[in-house]
Amino acid sequence: QVQLVESGGGMVESGGSLRLSCAASGFTSVSYTMGWYRQVPGKGRELIASIDRPGRPDGGAHYADSVKRRFTISRDDDKNTLFLQMNRLKPDDTGVYYCNRPNSFIGWGQGTQVTVSS
Repeated sequence: QVQLVESGGGMVESGGSLRLSCAASGFTSVSYTMGWYRQVPGKGRELIASIDRPGRPDGGAHYADSVKRRFTISRDDDKNTLFLQMNRLKPDDTGVYYCNRPNSFIGWGQGTQVTVSS
């Protein structure tokens, strides 16, 4: 069964850090571009970071302007796991974070809540 399970969220103060994980099962993540999405109340999910399949010389990481130079996406395909290192967090980063395959969506996981206090 194809499944995504996000974890690692929590409550932090502004300027803090968190590391999110996304465990994929039912498919081989190395074959796919993977991405992190953020959803805030009243809005749809926004793609904030993606990482291409291995082999790209630049690592194939792409970021939304709102998180560029603060967040780092990475992958461990041996473990079928995607990560998001979030540094210098701001209150605007508050939301539910999800992972998925931007080019071939599958069912959404439950997400992980991130709350940043000012």
